[in-house]
Amino acid sequence: MANLQEIQKAVEQGDPNLLNTLLESYLLQGDPDEQYGLSEWLAEIGFVEEAIKVLEHLQYIFPEEAQLIIDRANLLIDADREDDALNALMEVPKDDELYAQALVTLADLFQLQGLLEAAENRLNEAIELMPDEPLLQQAKAELLLDSGRYLESAKIYQELEAQRVVIEGVNISERLAEVYSAGAAYEEALPYYEKALEDSATPDVLFGAAFAAFQTRQYEGAVRRLDELIGTDPDYFSAYLLKAQSLNMSEDYEAAYRAISEGIARDEFDKELYLFAGKLAMKLGKAGEGVGHLRQAIALDPEYMEAIYTLVSYFHTQEQDAEVLELADMVIESGDDWAGLYPMIAEAYERSENYEQATAYYDKAYSSFKEDSAFLKKYALFLIEEGKRAAALEIIKELQALEPENPEWFDWQQSFE
Repeated sequence: MANLQEIQKAVEQGDPNLLNTLLESYLLQGDPDEQYGLSEWLAEIGFVEEAIKVLEHLQYIFPEEAQLIIDRANLLIDADREDDALNALMEVPKDDELYAQALVTLADLFQLQGLLEAAENRLNEAIELMPDEPLLQQAKAELLLDSGRYLESAKIYQELEAQRVVIEGVNISERLAEVYSAGAAYEEALPYYEKALEDSATPDVLFGAAFAAFQTRQYEGAVRRLDELIGTDPDYFSAYLLKAQSLNMSEDYEAAYRAISEGIARDEFDKELYLFAGKLAMKLGKAGEGVGHLRQAIALDPEYMEAIYTLVSYFHTQEQDAEVLELADMVIESGDDWAGLYPMIAEAYERSENYEQATAYYDKAYSSFKEDSAFLKKYALFLIEEGKRAAALEIIKELQALEPENPEWFDWQQSFE
């Protein structure tokens, strides 16, 4: 008969054929308690199918043991065998003392499948059986959060907090803060973040508190929490961008630029850091550095349209038409032909005296910008310069409809008549 040591050695050697052979021998004569422990160990180290095999054997020996059914169902869910898990859970009779536990597992399965109403029904049924079990209340609160029913979720957590319920591994104040944040109720979230921080100032809670402070325009508080976070975990990369954004909103642009530069030094592969650094550098008059940051963002992601648009816009305002057209060609060649760039491309071609291409891009831009009076004015002027007076007059009439109070467009029309 195979023993546990031989099975463990086969696992260490990574020999699945030997492992299955040893399992078959061991399951015929091994002690059931040891076999159950083996199933837990196999599942823990990632040998889920082998753990399921052990539990199937134990369930054959103890067909009425509901815990074995529930344990096997959980492993079947982990193995993406959801139909098998559902069939297994249906085997637990309603009069079994573990039926409520089976309902919770069934709710987890339905939630995983996106069947949120069915999941809630199973949890409600379990709560009817065990109304004083806080774990069931917490499970329902999490399901309601997943369903986007934030106020209902918060209400359950508030009731648990009022009852001074202790759930192992769960900070109820932190969960309340995250539920309110998920529903964009940042004012309500902040005091719960502060309370959670009294118990444990973990990096995630610090970041959540800082983000809630940022969203409520408490920028100094956000920076204070982010400094605390960076001091605790300097590789929490998201903190640098949020710190720079907070300092930017406080109009301390130099400090914001230093913060984002620190972030880039820590994480040189985050395109969002380079984008924000580019914008800040431009704001500080450091155009060369700004262009460099934006080009780096685009190098990291050639389809990063926000960085491309920002850089094209800068080149456009500087009338650096060759650079505008270079970037535009890169975007178009990649298949990401973006209408937001068309007006700037059209003007760049117009200033470069490539009137055929300018016409093409003015025409392409029109459908997306026909409600934009600034674009229509430039389009009309271009048409006038090209001698297309009838087409220009139609654009002028559209300007009159958009801005009937603006006498300029009526003066233009009179000049045509």
